[in-house]
Amino acid sequence: MTFKERVKVMEEADIRRAVQRISHEIVENNKGAGDVVVVGIRTRGVPLSLRIARAVSGIEGVEVPVGRLDITLYRDDLHTMSQPVVKETHLPGDIEGKNVVIVDDVLYTGRSVRSAMDAIIDFGRPASIQLAVLVDRGHRELPIRADYVGKNIPTSEGEKVRVALEEVDGEDGVYIGYEET
Repeated sequence: MTFKERVKVMEEADIRRAVQRISHEIVENNKGAGDVVVVGIRTRGVPLSLRIARAVSGIEGVEVPVGRLDITLYRDDLHTMSQPVVKETHLPGDIEGKNVVIVDDVLYTGRSVRSAMDAIIDFGRPASIQLAVLVDRGHRELPIRADYVGKNIPTSEGEKVRVALEEVDGEDGVYIGYEET
């Protein structure tokens, strides 16, 4: 299947502003960044988490620990995958008592976030788990809500949202489209 773009809904500058706004909200809601750990869900959540951590560090003047999380083994559809590829998970130290901000590119059904929360809890008991997403497209199947949202983009069930990030795709942009077979 290939993604057929219909419309670009976020440009590079829009993404930069969204990351900056999310970062300010994280600092405000956590009364600083001293106990904040930012963890990106592979694949595009990782570069977004690095951007957010850099922005929070710039605001607060402290280094914000960043991790990356592979949720493959926590997925509820693992049994449908023929050959799942598990990549490295790395958390920057002990998360016990920390405010963990999970970062993902798109929030859709909520299943990836549920998997990420299960994975995080296997590493310890944080004081809180918060969620930051660049795009919330609706259509939840689980009762999950993002704490920090770059942009709400209402979509129909048949539409797809594709986030492109410079670090992965060579450009920054968010597109709405559909998949062609």
